[in-house]
Amino acid sequence: MSVATHWGSFVAVVDSGRLVRIEPTSDDPSPSPIGPGMVTAADDSARVLRPAVRKGWLNGLPRAHDTARGEDAFVEVSWDDALTMVGDELRRVRSQHGDSAVFGGSYGWASAGAFHNAQGQLHRFLALGGGYTDSRNTYSTAALEVILPHVIGGHPWSYQSRMPMWDEIAENCELVVAFGGLALKNSQINPGGLARHQTQDLQRRCRAAGVRFVNVSPIRSDVAGFLDAEWLPVVPNTDTAAMLGIAHTMLVNGWHDEDFLRRCCVGFDRFASYLLGELDGVTKDAAWAARITGISRDTLTDLARRLTTQRSLIMVNYAVQRADHGEQPIWMSVVLAAMAGSMGRPGCGWGAGYATMDATGVAPGRPSVATIPAVSNPVLDFIPVARIADTLLHPGRTIDYDGHRLTLPELRLVYWCGGNPFHHHQDLHRLARAWQRPDTVVVHEAWWNTTAKFADIVLPVATGLERDDFAAGFSDPHLVAMPRVREPEGESRTDHQIFAALAARLGYEKEFTQSRSEIEWVRHLYEQTRDQLGDEAALPSFEDFWSSSTAELPALTGPFPGSFEALRSDPRRFPLPTPSGRIEIFSEEINSFGYDDCAGHPTWFEPVEWLHADRADRFPLHLISNQPASRLHSQYDNGGHSLGSKIRGREPVTLNPSDAGSRGIETGMIVRVYNDRGSCLAGAVLSDDLMPGVVQLSTGAWWDPVRPGLSGTMDRHGNPNVLTADRPCSRLSQGPSALSALVEVELYEDPLPDVLAFTPPNLEH
Repeated sequence: MSVATHWGSFVAVVDSGRLVRIEPTSDDPSPSPIGPGMVTAADDSARVLRPAVRKGWLNGLPRAHDTARGEDAFVEVSWDDALTMVGDELRRVRSQHGDSAVFGGSYGWASAGAFHNAQGQLHRFLALGGGYTDSRNTYSTAALEVILPHVIGGHPWSYQSRMPMWDEIAENCELVVAFGGLALKNSQINPGGLARHQTQDLQRRCRAAGVRFVNVSPIRSDVAGFLDAEWLPVVPNTDTAAMLGIAHTMLVNGWHDEDFLRRCCVGFDRFASYLLGELDGVTKDAAWAARITGISRDTLTDLARRLTTQRSLIMVNYAVQRADHGEQPIWMSVVLAAMAGSMGRPGCGWGAGYATMDATGVAPGRPSVATIPAVSNPVLDFIPVARIADTLLHPGRTIDYDGHRLTLPELRLVYWCGGNPFHHHQDLHRLARAWQRPDTVVVHEAWWNTTAKFADIVLPVATGLERDDFAAGFSDPHLVAMPRVREPEGESRTDHQIFAALAARLGYEKEFTQSRSEIEWVRHLYEQTRDQLGDEAALPSFEDFWSSSTAELPALTGPFPGSFEALRSDPRRFPLPTPSGRIEIFSEEINSFGYDDCAGHPTWFEPVEWLHADRADRFPLHLISNQPASRLHSQYDNGGHSLGSKIRGREPVTLNPSDAGSRGIETGMIVRVYNDRGSCLAGAVLSDDLMPGVVQLSTGAWWDPVRPGLSGTMDRHGNPNVLTADRPCSRLSQGPSALSALVEVELYEDPLPDVLAFTPPNLEH
């Protein structure tokens, strides 16, 4: 049977109802190893088998300021009792505190599928019930999502159809400069599902065509070895300074594209004054940038020359904006591309997020595919996604966000499904304190991960292997059938079944289900897609699609709104959707906000935590908490591939040999990584792929605190978010700043505690 996941399509082999193995499809040139590892987790001991309620909550014990969540026992109950409790609590909270007291942001990737989309199901259910407080933006790209509409206009994600695709780069480009690298491990994934991986082959095609690559990153392996990239190790969080030094060199040598800047941009004169030091007395030349970034003046000068004399493309990765003042490298990368002379030329100019998933740069988009229909939310309140702990701790506080003032609502019931806040949020000890505040936390989960252990009511859900659906990946030109491979484990139900049963109790089952069964919904959404695309797509009948496993969608060819090529040709005829109709090097709108941490043009702001900060005297290593190679975020950390990457059960942490040697650390040793916010154990790996002064510990290890109720307690497993700061990158986006964190590492010589991340809590019947 076909299995479509975020990390590719596979074939599942089942024997007598048990999942035996998962194999890559024969036509995937670069299959992800995550898929076969799913077998290990399918029915492991961490599965949630029956509805469970936290014992303290069930007994009515105080829960607003205690520490019971995360360390309490659970009582298994019947589905009828569990659904009654959830329905009654929704009624009570709405009646006593209003609909905005229900939080349904439920951020996370969930699993692939057009119908069984966890957030879509939850938001539809809560909206029909009266509304809910939602979250806005993503942990991955919050700063980018807010700044780009000001600079180039359009929807936050419209840039993906406006930047060069890999095949165009191979044909037209000579030089690619990648700020933040091009980590191929990230291209394993695609939101919504994936038929087959293409990024690696497309990158190889670029190299075979003679394209040269420059990797500006603290990590050499952020670019695949076959690209033969020039590595420029850069002090973390200083990409903006490097770009400013390059831009100053272009300006003073007259290498910049004056014609494009005059016709297609606004505000360059004001930005040039900043570069020259006329506004603050600091000249942003290559020597200034070298002192900050660690990249030599001569190297920056040479890079400025190459960018302006060759057909060039400036890439910026998502990682550089998950940091203090994360908007600045995104904004500055656009400005640098505009200055370099290749903006709006085929295969050249600017782009973001290449290789962050197997979609970006592969295709500019795909036709619209029908999904579970959304319902308008009657509640207008929302919070920036990374401000959930602030909201729980400080209801009523007012914060800035993109030119607006938001009042944080009082949340009394948190309803979460399809995500893991104890993976993606920063400063987990602070989140754990905040998580004690609401009256009730309801979670849909398949496994007893940290989020389930910190809930009050846990409802067991079927996995993507245990339900019918079809996948439609972002920019992926295929639909993939997803017939269930096996029956749900234990008493698990699908999210839709749970919400349908709750809607029946609350009086709106028909509105929620539209009187369709789940397979009828899947068929309906497929046929709706087929009708929308018409004869041109010639999609097969549902029966043929279901039996053949895949269907191909027609390619999108444009023209796409906001094209930089069209802008270059005639900015009056093809304006951008910005206030000026051009690229906003200086934004009057942002300037009018009066923020002290985001000016009207790209600006160098010193990070709160970086290697030149005073804090580095105590914590001299910069932590890079990047995406893992062995799983998707925290998904399938209990899968075979992720478990196989552990060192004595702990997440691996990579150090430069010079940093490890001075601390007496060798590969395979268990170390303690720590700062003032917390500490965790990890297994040491030594590599000169990291520049000295940097350590790398991927996100996604299930948090395993020794004492869940004790703030600052050590994590046994290696979750870096016990170390990262819950600090917004600026008042503009309120995005996360996970990659601005300093730590120290020491050899751990005490007896090793057992890892209990995959062990269920105490369960009573």
